[in-house]
Amino acid sequence: MKKLKLSDLKKRLGELDKKELINMITEIHKNNKAVQDYFAVKFSGESAVADLFGQAQKEIQNEFFPDRGHGKLRLSVAKKAISDFKKVTGDEVRTADLMLFYVELGTKFTATYGDIDMPFYNSMLSMYEKVVDSCEKDHALYKSFENRLYEVVDMSEGIGWGYHDELCDLYYSLSWLGDE
Repeated sequence: MKKLKLSDLKKRLGELDKKELINMITEIHKNNKAVQDYFAVKFSGESAVADLFGQAQKEIQNEFFPDRGHGKLRLSVAKKAISDFKKVTGDEVRTADLMLFYVELGTKFTATYGDIDMPFYNSMLSMYEKVVDSCEKDHALYKSFENRLYEVVDMSEGIGWGYHDELCDLYYSLSWLGDE
């Protein structure tokens, strides 16, 4: 199936009357959760963003430490929750918070249950690096995450595959550390 170009879409939408547009948008809204979330953010603002943040946290938590049973450790599901949140809200601070939360839970998981495998640690390190990069660009963000960033490094002591060493390298690369 050939995708409709944005210019063609705009042209076709411009040909519709108000009632047809409303019907089309409500139909899309009914059938697509991402669209529902998008409109919730657009029309409800901060309260919708806060709700979506809580939902994303819960999705991430469930992959590592669900309320019942054992975590399935589907990293792709947890990362998708972060990505979906960012796409819908554009909230960089809370997105970084979710990324750090992901690493915190991953580190806690391996500290609790033992070594996992290299792809697991690579995923954690990649996400931690994104948080460090965001903090490097924004001192206020660094200050709000300062303790949590260090706690992940501290919690990783003794974890295999060079995980702790890599986290240390990333953490100590922060230029803000020299200012204190």
